[in-house]
Amino acid sequence: MIRFEVDGGVAELVLDAPDKLNALDEGALGEFAAALAEAERLADAGELRALVLRGEGRAFCAGRDISRVDPREDDVEGYLGGLVEPLLQRLAGLPVPTFAVAHGACLGVGLGLLIASDIVYVADTAKIGSPFAALGATLDSGGHALFFERLGAHRTMDLIVTGRLMTGEEAVAAGLFSRVFPAEEVLGATREAARAAASGATLAFVASKRLIAALRDERLGLWASMAEENRAQAALCDTADYREGFAAFQQKRRPEFTGRA
Repeated sequence: MIRFEVDGGVAELVLDAPDKLNALDEGALGEFAAALAEAERLADAGELRALVLRGEGRAFCAGRDISRVDPREDDVEGYLGGLVEPLLQRLAGLPVPTFAVAHGACLGVGLGLLIASDIVYVADTAKIGSPFAALGATLDSGGHALFFERLGAHRTMDLIVTGRLMTGEEAVAAGLFSRVFPAEEVLGATREAARAAASGATLAFVASKRLIAALRDERLGLWASMAEENRAQAALCDTADYREGFAAFQQKRRPEFTGRA
C-alpha cells in the first residue's frame, strides 16, 4: 500500500492502492507512519533533503477506506484523533521541504495530507472539497481550518453543504495550494522542484518552514514574527551553507550547498 524510495537525497512516499483510489485504512496509516520514521532517520543523518508525496493511479487519495467500516461500531475518534492527526503533525514537522502531487480525488484524509505538506502542486483535473454531505458526516483532517482561512465562512459552508468539488485551477486561484499544472505535467514538475530544493540551502528552508508553522499555529504578529526571523538568521550564520552562500555571491559563482550545519 505504501512505498518509500530514496534517490539522490530525494524521497518519494507513494500511496499505492490505485484500485481503491489510495483510500487509507488503519493498516495503511501504520505503513505511512513507518515510512515517515525512516524519512526522519535519514533526514537526521543528512541523507534526505526533500520528500515527494504522491499517489498511484487516478487519484491522490480519496480519504478513509470505509469499505468495511460498520458505522455502529466505528471508533472514529480513534481513527482520526489517534492515528490521522498524529501522522499529519509528523508529516508537517519533517525537517526537510515536502512536496505533494495533487491529482484526481484529494478528499478527507487525502486533503489533510496536502494541508500537512509544505508545497502542493495540483493537476488541473484535481477534485478538492467536502463530499461528506452524502455520508451524513463532516469534513475532517483540517479541512475546516484550511477552507475557512482561505475562502471565508460563506464559501466554506457552500462547499460543505452542496458537496461541490473544486478543480485544481479553482483551488490554486483561491489560494489553497501552490501551483497548478496540466495533469500530464504535474508529477514531473514536482520532482524537478524537489530535486532543486534538495540541492539548495535546506537548513534555511527548514527555518522558514518552522516560522511559517508558528505564524499559522500561534498567530504571531508582525513584530513577534520579525524577532523570530532575526533569531533564525542568527542561527544560520553558524552553518556551512550560510558561509558558502555569501562566498559564492562575493566570488560571482554558483553556490554548492550541503544541507549541513
